[in-house]
Amino acid sequence: MRDQAVSVTVDSFIFYVEGNDKYVLLIQRKNDPFKSNWALPGGFLEEDETLETGALRELKEETGMQLDSLNQFGVYGNPGRDPRGRIISVAFTGIVRSREKLMAGDDAGEAEWFNIKDLPSLAFDHGEIIKDGIDTLQ
Repeated sequence: MRDQAVSVTVDSFIFYVEGNDKYVLLIQRKNDPFKSNWALPGGFLEEDETLETGALRELKEETGMQLDSLNQFGVYGNPGRDPRGRIISVAFTGIVRSREKLMAGDDAGEAEWFNIKDLPSLAFDHGEIIKDGIDTLQ
């Protein structure tokens, strides 16, 4: 086996339903790559934490939202998905009952709710992650 430099990230597809509409939580990135683009809340896993703990930590750091738990639903690892190198992301989903108040922090410039029918341009492969997350709801 050859040595590979592989990093692990966690991303969270957090949503709520209002009438017939579904809304997803996105953050606007403050840093490259994809500076100023919208993305799912997430980031690099720390060495001493579980996947879910990392996802919950990143969610709180970037949006101010604190949830008790998340559900893992996918793993994304296509080469080239992140220009920083070989990065595998584990995706989680969570539901909230209403439009939670958000407070952007850490490397998120903004945090906002978007109707899934009207999403902005997304960083990385987050469009694919959101599509798969929506599929888990049906």
